[in-house]
Parts: sequence; C-alpha cells; structure tokens
Amino acid sequence: MKATSTISNRPSRNPHYSKAKRPSMASTHGSPSGVGKTRSSSSIQTHRRTPSHTSSTDVLKRQRTIQLNSLSRDIKKLLEEEYREEVMEYMLDMEKRTMSSAAAMDMQPELQWEMRPCLVDFLIEIHLQLRLRPETLYLALNIVDRYVSKRVVYKKHYQLVGCSALWIAAKFEDAKERVPTIQDLHHMCRGTYDESAFIQMEGHVLATIQWTIGHPTAEAWLRIACTSVCFEDTETQHVARFIMETTLFYREFIDFPPSVLANASLLLGRHVLGKARRAHEMTPQILEVVRLLDERYATRVQEISPVLVDKYNPSYFSNASAKTVRFYLNGGRFDFTPIPVLAPVTPLRQPLSNRPMSVCSNMSDTSTPSSCSETDDEMPITPHTPMFPLHPVRANAQDKENIPSGTTAKHVHVFKSSYDQDTSMHFTGPSQFSILYGQQRSALSDLNASRG
Repeated sequence: MKATSTISNRPSRNPHYSKAKRPSMASTHGSPSGVGKTRSSSSIQTHRRTPSHTSSTDVLKRQRTIQLNSLSRDIKKLLEEEYREEVMEYMLDMEKRTMSSAAAMDMQPELQWEMRPCLVDFLIEIHLQLRLRPETLYLALNIVDRYVSKRVVYKKHYQLVGCSALWIAAKFEDAKERVPTIQDLHHMCRGTYDESAFIQMEGHVLATIQWTIGHPTAEAWLRIACTSVCFEDTETQHVARFIMETTLFYREFIDFPPSVLANASLLLGRHVLGKARRAHEMTPQILEVVRLLDERYATRVQEISPVLVDKYNPSYFSNASAKTVRFYLNGGRFDFTPIPVLAPVTPLRQPLSNRPMSVCSNMSDTSTPSSCSETDDEMPITPHTPMFPLHPVRANAQDKENIPSGTTAKHVHVFKSSYDQDTSMHFTGPSQFSILYGQQRSALSDLNASRG
C-alpha cells in the first residue's frame, strides 16, 4: 500500500512543484525543432564551483614563491661569501684525499691506456643522453681511477666498473628523476652484464673507496675560477670546458689536481679566444699542464675524440670545439713568454719649495712647514729651535732671535771661553742640562742688562 500510494501520488505532485524550463538560446541555436542536445553539466558545474578569486590567489602564490626563491639564492650567496675561505680549505683538503695514482694504474695486468679513450667516450655518450650534470662525469671518472688504483680489474669488467661509477656519481650529484635505473644500464651495455652485476659492483666500488664519494671536481674549480675574481663570459667558459674535458682521456693529466686542471684550461681557453693573460694564473704547475695541452693540440689535434668534438660543436656550446681546433690548425700556439711585472714605484718626496707653507711666517732650517690659518696673526714670527741641541752653548749665533747680528759674536765668545775653561760643565744628561740651561739664562739676562 505504501509503495502504491507513493507511485500514484508522484505524478500528481510533479505539476505543482516543478515548473517547465524555458529552452536556452544556446541549446536551441541551430536546432530546427527548437530542442537542443543535452549538454554535460560537469564542465559548467566545475566552473561554477571554482571561486572567482582563485586565479588571483594562484598568481600571488607564484609571486611569493619566486620572491622566496630569489631571497634563498641571495642568502646562499651571502653565506658562500662569508665562508668562502673555509670552503676553499675544505675543497683543497678533499682534493688531496681523493686523488688517484697513475703509477698504480700502470700495474694492471690486463688494462692498457689505449682502452681508456673508449671507456671515456662511452661514458660521455651516456652522460649526454641522460642529460646529467657536468660534475657527474668528472666524479664518475674519479671513482673509476680510484678503484683501478686499488683493485685488479679485468678487461671484461672495465665497462661494468665505469657504469657502476656513473651510477654512483649520478646518485650523489644529480636529481632523483635523472638517475638511470638498472634496466637503463643493462640496456646501454647491450645486455653484456646481468642486472644483479651492477648492484654487486656498486657495493664493491663503495667498499674500496671507503664510501668517500665527495670529490671537488675540475668542473667545480672551473666554476669558482669563472665567477670569483673575474667573471668570464659564456664563450670562454665553453672553450675552457672543452679543453678541460680533454684531460679525461690521457694518462699524463691524472696526477694533476683538479684545481690545476681547471685553471690551466681557463688560461689556455682565454688564449685561444685572443684574450689577455693574467700573471697570477701562470704558476709553474699550471704552465706545465698548459704545455702538455698545447703540445697535444698542436701535434695531434686530429686524434681528439670525435665524440667530444661533436658534443661541443653545436651553437649552444658556442662552437667551442670548432674554434679550438681551427686555432691550432692555423698554427696557433700558446705564448709562454713571462709577463713583465713592474716593481711598485715609491712616490718621491715632495720638495720643500713645493710644499704648502704659511705666507704669514718665515721658514728657517729647523722649522716645519705649515699652512696659513687664522691664528697666524696672533703667533710670534720666530723660528722654532730644538729643545735639546747637541751642545748647549756652541749653537750658531745666527739662530738666536734675541741677539743682534752685530754684537752677538763678541758677547757669545765670553760664554764660550768661560764654558770651555770649566770642565765640570760638560753635558752628561737631561738633569744636568737643566742646571746648565738655568745658568745660561741668568748669564744672558746679565748681558742684556749691561747692554741696556
């Protein structure tokens, strides 16, 4: 009964509580019968539920985020400037602790130095394909060299060590979404190694280097050199990076610290672009690296890795490889002539005739020059005598301002003869000089009284 009454009453209540809606113009537009198609209300309802102030709120949030990021960068710069010396000391210390040994790598039974360019080319291609940071490549080669310096590596495992080192370096330097997976490494090696082999080699490499992954790479030192003392333009940085990446291929550059490699590459890159040298960059160790690079480019420029040349040939790298190769093909060489350093010139002392002095007073041999002031009219126009002359009586009579020049010699001769006869009046110290000076003053007063 309840269900029947409900069903029977529902149609009768509909006309009272529901009104017929007028068809909208948008729905009936283009319809010959005046009845349009039913539109989905999901988009309309979503649009109506969105507050009108949401767009402005999002803009304010984005602006606030940009301001916070800018402020964070400024704070980091200030902190970096404040702790720059401590950071440099730590980097130099880590540089010494994470160096590899070329002599130890020579003792490998199966590995030869001719295999190294092949491994570096392979890692450069993977690094470029995965779009990893520049520091990752240098850190990966450093891990490989440190591992090979301590462990015997067979020829069939050389590529496995390189991929595992690149995997470790990417985890340490790059963002998480750019780190290659085990499947990526397995595919890049064309299935030569099982997926479990990468995990085992990763643990073995980390145990060998004692989990000391942090290493101040040459890229980090180059970035400091290009932004600390003198800011280098983009073209110079690209040419320096191309030259610096060449050092990864050859044995003679392994024993040099990364800081020296970075500064030497920057020095040679500036010379390739025709820029002036700087004296503080030309240290003996840096010049030795420049000599090795200059000799290799001048004599064997055709042996430079094609992979590396193609990497730095595009315009977004300022055609760095093409400019460097063209410079040496045209016969260019680095100029090792020492830069003349002029000794600091000591400024000459200003002569007495040019010194500013008072126009209101005269100047004697014992007076000091002074400028004219308002108080010069009130001061007596007299020269200044020394407070402690070497001889209390044998001073020049012309320096005495209160004795006329015509009668001075005769009267002073009296004091001179009387003083020379008395041997007990020789000056021995300041206390005795005060007594003698009082006697002289009394004698001078008697002389002035006799003249009057």
